[in-house]
Amino acid sequence: MSGNPPDANELRQGMTVRIVQSDQNVKSEDKEPLVGEVGTVVGEDPEGPEVELKSGAVGHVREVVTDE
Repeated sequence: MSGNPPDANELRQGMTVRIVQSDQNVKSEDKEPLVGEVGTVVGEDPEGPEVELKSGAVGHVREVVTDE
């Protein structure tokens, strides 16, 4: 993962993103981010926008996953 997290206004429902769950330490490098589709954008946060994935997981977006 690299760069800064996206702004909340850049996120749309259905986008695939990597998140660090809210109950994990966002700054910890040993936590594996979850990948899933955005269900709801909860709001802006200094640690990255907070979203709820369609799976129900809630966390801070680290990056948007693009098709490669």
